[in-house]
Amino acid sequence: MQISGAERLAAAVLVIEAAGVMVLVAWQFLALGSGDSDSIASSIALIVLTLVGAAMTAAFAWACARGVSWGRSGGIVTQLLILAVALGAVTGRFAHPLTALAVALPALVGLVLLIAAVRAAARRVSGR
Repeated sequence: MQISGAERLAAAVLVIEAAGVMVLVAWQFLALGSGDSDSIASSIALIVLTLVGAAMTAAFAWACARGVSWGRSGGIVTQLLILAVALGAVTGRFAHPLTALAVALPALVGLVLLIAAVRAAARRVSGR
């Protein structure tokens, strides 16, 4: 099956995001090892959940690179969740707009690419 350039680019963005989440896991391990945690159990649970998120994002990238629809739909949900995190970073008492921008920009690019990939796949299926 021939996949579109949008699908390839969307998969690349998802791979980069999965790598970014793995960096977050490493940071969480460092925080746990340095005693920067109030609860070891909560820290371990957060690390496990973050690892699951990284694995799922990598799986979406793999599926998207192969033209599988669940990779595109899962990738879209991932981008929306990342945008929700960015919204949280720009609002509230400890708002940090530059952090929100750094989180939101790749998610917006990924979302646009994934929507383009969905459209390309629909054209491929319909034969146009």
